[in-house]
Amino acid sequence: MMKFVIIAVAAFIMWKLFSGDQKKKQDQAGKVHDKKVKTGEMVKDPICGAYVPKNGDIRVKNGEKVECFCSYECRDKYIKRLEAESNE
Repeated sequence: MMKFVIIAVAAFIMWKLFSGDQKKKQDQAGKVHDKKVKTGEMVKDPICGAYVPKNGDIRVKNGEKVECFCSYECRDKYIKRLEAESNE
């Protein structure tokens, strides 16, 4: 019985150590993301609102403004929206 208690306590301690480490990594990743957004390295996708790298591969130039997208699907929706606005 005592072995079971010791194993259970050891397992709990290990779980707490690993779960605490994951939370710390998530917090650090969030801080890095926020810093990139503030410095302008990441911009908001105008369709879905996801943040993407400013120098990403999926971009559309609209006049002087360059929009960046998270996916080709969002890019296509944006292009359709521009076409609809220009037809009005």
